[in-house]
Amino acid sequence: MRKKLTALFKEFSESERTGGFLLIICTAVSLVIANSFLAESYLALFKTKIGFSLGSVSMNYPVYHWINDLLMAVFFLMVGLEIERELYIGELADFRNALLPILAALGGMIVPALIHFSFNSGTETQSGFAIPMATDIAFALGMLSLLGNRVPVAIKVFLTALAIIDDLGAIIIIAIFYAKGFSLMFFSLAIGIFILLIIFNRIGINNLLLYLIPGVFMWYFMHESGVHATITGVLLAFAIPFRDGSKRSVSYKLQHFLHKPVALLIIPLFALANTGIKISPELLSGLSSNNAVGIITGLFIGKPVGIFLFTLLAVKLGWSSLP
Repeated sequence: MRKKLTALFKEFSESERTGGFLLIICTAVSLVIANSFLAESYLALFKTKIGFSLGSVSMNYPVYHWINDLLMAVFFLMVGLEIERELYIGELADFRNALLPILAALGGMIVPALIHFSFNSGTETQSGFAIPMATDIAFALGMLSLLGNRVPVAIKVFLTALAIIDDLGAIIIIAIFYAKGFSLMFFSLAIGIFILLIIFNRIGINNLLLYLIPGVFMWYFMHESGVHATITGVLLAFAIPFRDGSKRSVSYKLQHFLHKPVALLIIPLFALANTGIKISPELLSGLSSNNAVGIITGLFIGKPVGIFLFTLLAVKLGWSSLP
């Protein structure tokens, strides 16, 4: 079973290589267009509001908002399904192995935050400590996929889990410290649906639609609660029945169905919508501010150092073992 799973994860990783290449290409294209004569029209395209009204429900948001909040929730759903597989019958099935990426992610969040705070303590930008905490999971996995079979499968599993835990941690921090207009009612409704789906799972319901349709409502309630809606994707992934993980299971079928749409559509759109940065003298001069130095130092130095130190500590104390 372990060898079969390793082959499945290898298949998953290699299928993402195309998405990784598209990610790089779209990022380059976005940067070029954003700094050309087409910049104004290009940036305006992603700021165009689209939406719908259905009775008292009205959702009218810019294109980039739909990409970042809705489509990326689907991305988190796919990656969450893969981690679920690893936790049940894969590289992370052993608790000591599963603990390693959790501790590594904590190090990758705590150290960058402390570095940013050390540069900005007592200033108006000290509240930006959470900025260098998050790993952009789409870009992290995109970069990883480009390496193909040069990277051992166990390392890919470790880094995938680390990136997810890191991103979820950042989302929780945002929800606690930065969420504006937090609605306990909508959040409770979202969690209520999640609990209902867990009950469906426990009593043996395997109809995928009975998870996906309530999942859409869970996404809406989470979105309206003020908490970043992408967390819905991970919650839904762990509610969907895994069972024996065979090709007959709904978890397996959904995970493999999502591969191509995510790699060929969602990730490229994410890159196009989020990397249209206009490089101006004002932007470059701002890189010397305490806030910018804290972010850059936290990301480029703090994150790898934090991950390394916490991983080393976990192994030396015997809490975990290296893959």
